[in-house]
Order: sequence, then C-alpha cells, then structure tokens
Amino acid sequence: MTTTAERFREAVEKRELGALEGLFTEDVRFCSPVKFRPFEGRAMLLGVFGVLLRTFGDFRYVGELAGTADTAAGPADSTVLIFRATVNGKEIHGIDLLQYDEAGLIKEFTVMVRPQSAVQALGEAVQAGLVADGLVAGG
Repeated sequence: MTTTAERFREAVEKRELGALEGLFTEDVRFCSPVKFRPFEGRAMLLGVFGVLLRTFGDFRYVGELAGTADTAAGPADSTVLIFRATVNGKEIHGIDLLQYDEAGLIKEFTVMVRPQSAVQALGEAVQAGLVADGLVAGG
C-alpha cells in the first residue's frame, strides 16, 4: 500500500494537480515561506499548487525523512521531502513538511526554501500567479 507521502511526491513530480486533491483534509493549512499567515482550506491550497507547478522549473525530490513532530493540535506523523528546483533562473533548495491527521491525510503543509534570493524570486513569481489566477487581489 502506498503512503500519502508517496502519492503526494508522485503527483507533484508528475505535475498532476488532480491527484493531489484527495490527499489533503478539507481544512488543511499551508504555511508558505513568502507569506506570514497560512493559506487555509483545500480549495485554496490546490489553487496555490496550480501556481507552484507552473512556477518551479526542473523540480525534483532528492530525499525523504519521516517521524513525528509537534503541531498546533499536538504530535503528528510527519514526512519531510527535500527538493531542488529553479525559479526564474534562481536555484532553490527546500523542504516540504507534511503533517498528517489520524486518517493519514495532510492536515498541515509547510514549505521552507533557501537562499534568500531564491525566496524573493519565488515570492514574486507566486504572487503574480495568484493574482493572475484570481486567488488573491493584486496590488
């Protein structure tokens, strides 16, 4: 039986947005490296993923770690997926932190990236994509 992390990884690597939908709780929280407040809800997260899948170039996972971590709701099974990518010519090194509910769905999703210049390039590209897709107001 494949795990949620394996299904998530495969969907992202194949850029199959539809395959991600069933992996998240309805009230999933997405903590972004470029926004202070988390994005909330499955529909919003899928919209963000639509932008991210278009924004990242040469995206690939290069490692995986599993264990438990504290969340706002208490300890949760967690997976860290280590990735590399490019955005507007800037190389990015980052992690996706997946934290699960009791049913094994992703309840909290956090992305961390480095270096700072890549974070800035990512933030600008994602903001432009979110505005273009009508997910956030421009300005």
